[in-house]
Amino acid sequence: MSRNHEKLSVFQKSDEPAVLVYRLTATFPADERFELRSQIRRAATSTPTNIVEGCARETQRDYLRFLDIALGSANELAYLLHLAGRLSIMKPEEIEDCKKFALDVVRMLQKLITTLRHQDA
Repeated sequence: MSRNHEKLSVFQKSDEPAVLVYRLTATFPADERFELRSQIRRAATSTPTNIVEGCARETQRDYLRFLDIALGSANELAYLLHLAGRLSIMKPEEIEDCKKFALDVVRMLQKLITTLRHQDA
């Protein structure tokens, strides 16, 4: 069963922070290039990537597993943005914009996962 990830609003929403994070982390200090910047970018891209991969899976079980991973990555992104703020690497307004997207994605994924699990029950 192939699902079209592009039709999922949660995929569309998760794509926004991925693009935004790449733009905002371009100005990180050189000593953070392979540390926090890399982690933030990986978490931001992992969310939509896992949604895409889950949609390509045949079984509902596999689909849910990848949505769970995407949910973990979205939560990870929210924390890493918080950490970047505490370290004064990013401006508060930049963090809030990204974090809002990430937390919206978390809520959307939680709702989708709960709905799909109830369909299986």
